[in-house]
Amino acid sequence: MDKPMHDIVVITGPTATGKTRLAALVADRLGGEVISADSRQVYKGMDIGTGKDLSDYDIIGRSVPVHMVDIVDAGYRYNVYEYQRDFLKVFEEISSRGVFPVVCGGSGMYVDSIVSGYRLVQVPLNEHLRTMLAGRSLEELTDILSQNKRLHNKTDVDTVKRAVRAIEIADYYTHHPFDESPFPVKNPLVTAVFFDRETRRQRISSRLKARLEGGMIEEVQRLLAGGIHPDDLIYYGLEYKYVTLYLLNKMGFEEMAQKLEVEIHRFAKRQMTWFRGMERRGITINWIDGNMSDTEKVNCIITKLNLRD
Repeated sequence: MDKPMHDIVVITGPTATGKTRLAALVADRLGGEVISADSRQVYKGMDIGTGKDLSDYDIIGRSVPVHMVDIVDAGYRYNVYEYQRDFLKVFEEISSRGVFPVVCGGSGMYVDSIVSGYRLVQVPLNEHLRTMLAGRSLEELTDILSQNKRLHNKTDVDTVKRAVRAIEIADYYTHHPFDESPFPVKNPLVTAVFFDRETRRQRISSRLKARLEGGMIEEVQRLLAGGIHPDDLIYYGLEYKYVTLYLLNKMGFEEMAQKLEVEIHRFAKRQMTWFRGMERRGITINWIDGNMSDTEKVNCIITKLNLRD
């Protein structure tokens, strides 16, 4: 296999588009390994509702390694800052072995944190500073923020709330050194699988039916029985929110299934909105027709990698 010109390939797209299997096939073709970019697959014991589909990584008797799955306990609230930190560790370890990384997942913020080329810093709330800024006008806050030109941009002063947060972040950076080394992912190939709206809706509905019949309710029951607080499962949203509400007798089965289906469709629309936003910010996304065969999709991605000696 020739050497790819890109240092990573990302396979993303809205939910229920078959990303996992495609990523496994591409990684197998490249002799690579998969890194998940899914905000819920990081949790142990949350398998059916998050669509881990671990069997998809078995390719004709070979098992494609996958990272960033089952790394924290259910009940914890993992975030994008932690994801980027942990992703970079995995990326650098894989790259040091000469293995090609294939990122797979539809969590827009997680994908964005990889391909946008900037390091995230989790800036804590500064209650003392917020008290000092309380009551200031947007004009006054804009003047304060403008004193730090490097971190200032027009979106920071859309509202008083944004301006206060921007000042808070600027103040944090002033007193805390941060990593300014070049971002390790330098030339990602970003691909995304798409179906037309009606096909996507059908796939979502069919998958939800299969999950409800395939043990998703029992999975949530096990999590609750294992000591996970209902509020934590509700926090994870979608399947875990609505099945938990059903198990708490706050809605019937039919109502739960109907509302959950509507919410998943809305979630897919929000994912598409996020990806379009990435494109508007200059990130090239290569869209792949989900109706193609697996072989055609893999060949399409391999071709886009511009393999060379």
